[in-house]
Amino acid sequence: MCKAFSCIIDSQGTVTWKLGIDGHTVLAELGGYTDRTLGEFAKIEIIPKNGDYLNPDSWEYHVDESPVPKWCGTKEKELCLAAHKKWLKKLEKFINRHPIVHPFKLAPPATIQPKHIRLLKKWASVWDSVGAYIGSFFNIPVWKYVKHPKGKYPYQPLVTLWNAGLVPSFDGTTWRLHGGPEAAILFSITAVELKKYR
Repeated sequence: MCKAFSCIIDSQGTVTWKLGIDGHTVLAELGGYTDRTLGEFAKIEIIPKNGDYLNPDSWEYHVDESPVPKWCGTKEKELCLAAHKKWLKKLEKFINRHPIVHPFKLAPPATIQPKHIRLLKKWASVWDSVGAYIGSFFNIPVWKYVKHPKGKYPYQPLVTLWNAGLVPSFDGTTWRLHGGPEAAILFSITAVELKKYR
């Protein structure tokens, strides 16, 4: 499986990459390469040594094929590393760096407050807690399929609950807020009651 950052480089020193595309096959198509069996290009990956894209310790260069084409050496590595720097610069525009929170490892609030219930009410129309939390790491001005003010994260109510150690669930009738290491039910309210909540 290809990993970000991926690129391909040919013997002329042309590096092909695109933000959001990690597949070498797609990159070869973008670069206009037709015969992938002749060693026209080398597949390259530059990945965080510690595996953490939000907080990388250092980046490692790998030629993602064997044998390595004879023409692929130090000069090609330098060109790929330069492309990687450009990729990082583009990527930084989309990344919100904040600590990853495991909500069940946080001490939840001693009591559920009206502010938590209002956040749950805002969240009740969205559902996918993990996906929404992951989305908070990306700075995207307009999210598809949801109405929201430009530049505002539409799923912020979930992130705020999550950071308070609260995770919502819904069984089709009742909304719940869970917290603590056992994911205990700390609060429950029917969907009908929640809709009326002010």
